[in-house]
Amino acid sequence: MTSLEKAKKVVEILSKRKAYDVVLIEVGNLTSITDYFVICSGNSETQIKSLADEVDEKMKELDISPSHVEGYRSASWILLDYDDVIVHVFHKESRMFYSLEHLWGDAKRIDISDIITEE
Repeated sequence: MTSLEKAKKVVEILSKRKAYDVVLIEVGNLTSITDYFVICSGNSETQIKSLADEVDEKMKELDISPSHVEGYRSASWILLDYDDVIVHVFHKESRMFYSLEHLWGDAKRIDISDIITEE
C-alpha cells in the first residue's frame, strides 16, 4: 500500500465515523518526518477517542500499526503516527488554536471529495 493509499484509507475510515472537516495534505516535499497529514475534528472527548480507536482498529486489520500515539488521555488532540501518514484528531477548539493547516499552508491539499461520505 502506497503512502497516498494509506492516507486515503484513513480519510475513508474517519468519514464513515462522522469526523468533521477532514483534510488530507501532502507534506513530504516540505519535511522529512512524513509524507501526509490527515487532519480532522470531533465535537467531544468521547467522539475524538472513538475516531482514533476506529482508525487504529481498521488499520490493524490491514496489518498497519502506529509507531507512536500521543494525546489519547487528554483527547483534545490525538496523534497517530503511521510513519508516512500522521493522523491528527482534534477537538474543534484545539484545531483552531494549533491551526496546522495554516502552519503547513504551503503544503498541497489532496482532493478527497470522492471519499467523504455525506449522509
